[in-house]
Amino acid sequence: MSANAAIRLQAEDAYAEELKALQAADDRPRPTNWNLSPWAVMIYLMGGELEDGTRISPKYFGNRRLIEVAVATLATDRALLLTGIPGTAKTWVSEHLAAAISGNSKRLVQGTAGMAEESLRYGWNYARLLSEGPSEKAMVPSPVMVAMQEGRIARVEELTRIPSDVQDALITILSEKALPIPELNSEVRAQRGFNLIATANDRDRGVNELSSALRRRFNTVSMPLPATLEEEVEIVRQRVAQIGSTLELPPQAAPVEEIRRLVTIFRELRNGKTEDSRRKLKVPSSTLSTAEAISVINSGQALAVHFGEGEIRAEDIAGSLLGAIVKDPVQDLAAWEEYLETVVKERKGWGNLYEASRGLLGK
Repeated sequence: MSANAAIRLQAEDAYAEELKALQAADDRPRPTNWNLSPWAVMIYLMGGELEDGTRISPKYFGNRRLIEVAVATLATDRALLLTGIPGTAKTWVSEHLAAAISGNSKRLVQGTAGMAEESLRYGWNYARLLSEGPSEKAMVPSPVMVAMQEGRIARVEELTRIPSDVQDALITILSEKALPIPELNSEVRAQRGFNLIATANDRDRGVNELSSALRRRFNTVSMPLPATLEEEVEIVRQRVAQIGSTLELPPQAAPVEEIRRLVTIFRELRNGKTEDSRRKLKVPSSTLSTAEAISVINSGQALAVHFGEGEIRAEDIAGSLLGAIVKDPVQDLAAWEEYLETVVKERKGWGNLYEASRGLLGK
């Protein structure tokens, strides 16, 4: 199947032309086994224009210094831990850092509550193990082990979802830069260029806290929510356009005015006050992240294109908006109803959203 038919391309495939242009223009010193210099990695993440006129699109909107710290960390022997609430682009930044530095973001371990230590170290092909005994050919290396051998970046998602005893498998890897293989009386030594990027949700802390021994092996960068309304609107607009293109939804189906209204609602409920700080609001239990705002707009696009007039209306947004906000049928519903009556109802030009939302509540 053609890669062009994929729902979502890996970063190194989706932005292959930009990475190629950066490599050609990059004359700065590069750490061993890095495809780009730290300077070029920053341009790739934050956007810019090369001397030949090539435009590099920004992948991250926010504090430049945070990304500089992340890139500088990966150029040392310290691993990088990206923390933050859901929707703060931890996974997005992790993938793009690996793509820019190693040209491969696929050395990935997805953390789960039932994950075994083999996912971080190595496993065995049991048919060969039984017939041949322990050998390198019978071994099944983990993505982390492969990255160590190649001198590349490995990624671990949702680190705090991983059981504590499995987390501890990383301690030797990160401190000694080695992975012991006692069955073969040998070890894998990490090649220069190897490092690890982990992500962790610091609101829902998952199943297990990180031990102090493991946390010391990481340099932690906390990823904040977008600082301003306009910054968040631009993030949502760009991502909606990218995802909509993949889903074959026309960009005009999601006008900026509707994106701004939705982002305003999310920010006000998230912060517990209106943008002008004149009214305090109940805060629902839902995260109301930028990622969820993107999902609501994409759902509205699909409704508008397939069952509407081609452009998002209040009716197309209201259903997904209700589902995003009301996770707890008591606490969240009360917060949403209060917001509808005290904010949405009173705002000029928001009457259509008020009527659509009240209709879904059977009011």
